Amino acid sequence: MSVVIPVVLSGGSGTRLWPLSREKYPKQLLPLVGDNSMLQETVARLNGIDGVAGPFLVCNEEHRFAVAEQLRLLGMHGQILLEPCGRNTAPAMTLAALWARREGKDPILVVMPADHVILEGGVFRAAVARAVELAEQGFAVTFGITPDCPETGYGYIQRGAPLSSGDGAYALSRFVEKPDRETAQAYLDQGDYLWNSGIFVMKASIWLSALSMCRPDILDACTTSLQAVSQDGDFVRVDRTAFEQCPSDSIDYAVMEKLSVGGNALPKALVIPLSAGWSDVGAWDALWKVLPKCEAGNAVRGDVMLESCQNTLVVSESRLVTCIGLSDVVVVETDDAVLVAQHDATQDVKRIVERLKAEKRSVAQWHRKVHRPWGWYDGVDAGERFQVKRICVKPGASLSLQMHHHRAEHWIVVTGTARVTKGEEAFLVTENQSTYIPLGVKHRLENPGIVPLEMIEVQSGSYLGEDDIVRFEDTYGRG
Repeated sequence: MSVVIPVVLSGGSGTRLWPLSREKYPKQLLPLVGDNSMLQETVARLNGIDGVAGPFLVCNEEHRFAVAEQLRLLGMHGQILLEPCGRNTAPAMTLAALWARREGKDPILVVMPADHVILEGGVFRAAVARAVELAEQGFAVTFGITPDCPETGYGYIQRGAPLSSGDGAYALSRFVEKPDRETAQAYLDQGDYLWNSGIFVMKASIWLSALSMCRPDILDACTTSLQAVSQDGDFVRVDRTAFEQCPSDSIDYAVMEKLSVGGNALPKALVIPLSAGWSDVGAWDALWKVLPKCEAGNAVRGDVMLESCQNTLVVSESRLVTCIGLSDVVVVETDDAVLVAQHDATQDVKRIVERLKAEKRSVAQWHRKVHRPWGWYDGVDAGERFQVKRICVKPGASLSLQMHHHRAEHWIVVTGTARVTKGEEAFLVTENQSTYIPLGVKHRLENPGIVPLEMIEVQSGSYLGEDDIVRFEDTYGRG
């Protein structure tokens, strides 16, 4: 039996779930449905299936520390392949397949987007176990979600003849684009169309063989990018220049659609129907559908109070939110932005994000609370020549040895103990103590303790941007 490797594709930005999801900390890193993030739920989704090895995660370089931290919190170890730039899912899967084959082994890859919800884990694992059996025989397998409405936001898969009587797998007849409502209803009535899940199961060698026939340009670019690979712990970095030359394409377009047409030299493609509470959570109305609801159809997260509301989703991140007399509405509150939208207009949230980016407003990319490999900081207040941050440094972690040209800093320790380097001296600062870092002085902040270090930082100066940092030494390899 081949080893099974979960391959989690974590390259999306989730703009339709703004303001919770943002470019620098997108939806897959957020706990939208349960206590764990969507990425964590995806990584753990195959637990219990025989032969499952540590996961491969393919992600944006900027998200690498957040992804690694979320793996650590699960107590799991995996390989994190870093994409220097986004090139869609086919190159991402190709990097994973090539890396899986580097020692001559040929594992079965279960390729899953990091930002999907599957409510019935046992049903999903049973379907994956069947798909693994078929992949062992050389088939390329995908899952088609059994539709329950004429959905226009998903692509569809038409299933063909069954592989064998009662087997549960069907020939993959064709993929079709997102339909209009009339066409979607016709698909639903016909009964042999399924929603495209974007989840695939096959041997690494099967994918690479099919890709060599369908899109050799993608295979060549990915192969070249791995020839100059560097590995830093769990992080696998490919050559930026070579990967930037790779064409952008999806798994569906690059290979699977061509397998559905068939050919003597191509692997055979199969689809397994799946009813397991799946959603790609592509917009706020999709999240509302999968969350628990009261008798009036309302779903809430956070400190929320409703009166005379129906079919309404309310998410509160930082304060009490009250709503009266709303129907079919989405309200999302964060500490720096509020979204209010009709259910049927939530796909247009991306237009707001585009406008924010055009106006160069940071709320399109960053949360007020910014995650760093050493911990996080929260911008509490700001004025013309000052800025106040709340900073948390993880036990044993340290910031870079750095200097600022335009600002001075005053640090006040609230909880824990800080080791401070200031110029040529190093000293400890404990609770209720403070220190001052003059402009232009080299400094470093460390947490030598076993509890989180929390402190308040007051910056003052003529320029307070995050790019006013000159790093001399950095544990995390940042420039």
